[in-house]
Amino acid sequence: MSGELFSLAAGAALLREEGLLESFSDSCREAHEQILQGAREDRPGFGWYALPDMDLGELQQLVETYSSVRTVIQVGIGGSALGSLMLQKALAFEDNPSGKRRFFVVDNVDPRDLRKLENSVDPESSLLVVISKSGGTAETMANFLWLFALFEEKLGRKEALRRVVVLTDPQSGILREFVKETGCASLPIPTSVGGRFSVLSPVGLFGAALLNIPLKELLRGAEVMRSHIESSSGIKENSAWLWSVLSHLHEKKGRNISVLMPYADGLEDFAEWFAQLWGESLGKIGMGSTPVRALGAIDQHSQVQLYAEGPDDKFYTLIAVKKHPKDCFIPHPPGNSLEKLAYLEGHSLGEMLYAEAQATASALVEKKRPLFWLEIPVLDAFRLGGLIFFFEYATALRGMLMKINPFDQPGVEQGKLHTYGLMGRKGYESYREAVEEQKKIMYDLTLTL
Repeated sequence: MSGELFSLAAGAALLREEGLLESFSDSCREAHEQILQGAREDRPGFGWYALPDMDLGELQQLVETYSSVRTVIQVGIGGSALGSLMLQKALAFEDNPSGKRRFFVVDNVDPRDLRKLENSVDPESSLLVVISKSGGTAETMANFLWLFALFEEKLGRKEALRRVVVLTDPQSGILREFVKETGCASLPIPTSVGGRFSVLSPVGLFGAALLNIPLKELLRGAEVMRSHIESSSGIKENSAWLWSVLSHLHEKKGRNISVLMPYADGLEDFAEWFAQLWGESLGKIGMGSTPVRALGAIDQHSQVQLYAEGPDDKFYTLIAVKKHPKDCFIPHPPGNSLEKLAYLEGHSLGEMLYAEAQATASALVEKKRPLFWLEIPVLDAFRLGGLIFFFEYATALRGMLMKINPFDQPGVEQGKLHTYGLMGRKGYESYREAVEEQKKIMYDLTLTL
């Protein structure tokens, strides 16, 4: 599997107590069985495990319906946005000449960005996709209401509704009621799939299909990774077990910051996606490690000084890409003044980026910092699908090892309730009052400019 999908190596600074690693084999097997059992029973949160087997028929038919659309506006937040941004950045990387489809993700409720979008899209050639499992996500629904009003003003209600696709719970929720009332197009979000684990469901795949990303290859990569995990019997053979146990052990040693540093611009938003997956799944009851996003080689010049010589409180995962299909080769420098740069001639930028990753790994290992090296031969849909499933599984497994539920988010829900109260939602008045009480304390400590 590793030769087909990616290769893994643990740096010399990792824990070397093999007996300690092996002592977690039984715990990993038990946690793995919990994941399998939850998936077999289709329990809430476990549905992501079956997504590599997803039937794409309904989704692809809907994509064909909108084949003439020139612009896609996807409205969502958190797991309903980060996965799509990740897929777009990694795989829809070709230049965008005139006539190609444009893809926007509206996640935050900053009016500045919405006004910029208003001035750059034409509803007559656009599709409005709204994603919320419950239909009650305040930020998503606020943006959707504003954009739908824009479409309605330009096109009229009937035509505006023809240009709306709703991704939501298959049976319940505000948006499901909206679909029943209006008859607009929709796709179901599997009930047992949570937002941050939803990128391989219609949440991520519908937008990816509109960008001509090969969905079958993406799912095939996830399925190959799942098969690798299921067929590996021990920690040394199971890369996801190894990574989860190492991060678990290093957190117990006080390294409660988890740095994910890909060496590829296409994986920049992968690190953003990981940060939500990791932080929201595992940050509970006083436990968890803080995810930090870094990008090589850029952050060698902004963060690696801290990593190498700052506090030893981090666990590092580097992702390297071996080959770049459309590489750029460095020419001979012009003029005598640049002759000292002649050593770069004939090398490629991709080769240099890979060397930078190796150099950072070596520097961290030299400082005895814990490092996990992960390498893919090329960044494509197949390998990305494998990476997605790897980190989803490893995160879920880590939650099981911590004896917590990796699929809920009580801290996030509390913030939602306070937002409902502040925005005047009926039945949430007590939460507004609670915020008003807290403001008295906060404002005493706040500097107003």
